[in-house]
Amino acid sequence: MEGHYTYFDHIIPQFQDGAVVEFAADHQKGIAAIVIALVLVVVGKVCVQQRVTASASLPAGDPNAKVIPGKKPSFFGFLDFLMESFVYYHDSVAGKENRKYAPFTASIFFFVFFLNLLGLIPGMPAATTTVWLNVAMALIVFIYFNVEGMKEHGVVNYLKHFAGPLWWLAPLMFCIEIISVCLRVLTLNLRLYWNITADHMVLGIFSDLLPPVLASPFYILGLFVSFMQAFVFATLTMIYIVLATQHEEDH
Repeated sequence: MEGHYTYFDHIIPQFQDGAVVEFAADHQKGIAAIVIALVLVVVGKVCVQQRVTASASLPAGDPNAKVIPGKKPSFFGFLDFLMESFVYYHDSVAGKENRKYAPFTASIFFFVFFLNLLGLIPGMPAATTTVWLNVAMALIVFIYFNVEGMKEHGVVNYLKHFAGPLWWLAPLMFCIEIISVCLRVLTLNLRLYWNITADHMVLGIFSDLLPPVLASPFYILGLFVSFMQAFVFATLTMIYIVLATQHEEDH
């Protein structure tokens, strides 16, 4: 196991008597994930409060009344733009009828994205390069879309759709489908883990070999990879939810 200095070494040292402390790096990444989650919760709460305050100033009973953003750019205006863009994309993948799932998929996207961005900052732990955090997120997604599928169809009907339309193939199809669904935990985890790990390896190598100015394009590449991995993770989450909740006539 290899260790490298991060600012979190002052909380959980990676080294003791010249040796790497086992799992210390994973603990640092867990702390980073908790901090990012708390920041996102606080920012989200403030944004909701801002929207509620703005809506309260609208004329009562006017269905056409809208909150008009200010002419000057603002932090919360930018966050509104990000959320509206995400909801628009969510509608294009899952449909407007499934917009109730947007808060969950948006939480997944922004959480993964900001964790990836944090890992690009020198001296900060790259949280999504630990299997444990990625498996936890994948399990949450797995539990969520299965629970939503059962709520939509009922437990028995939800399990029946794994068996397929042919009764004589039902046992085989059920086993194949169950294995396929369970493998989504593995694929969500490994896709994020290996892509972010490879990106940080490339970034670390060229940062050591090149001066900061020449290494900057690799940070831009890292920014793109950070976005794309969060985008793919959230998109797959949307698809899994749609597959679990759609009815037979929608197939």
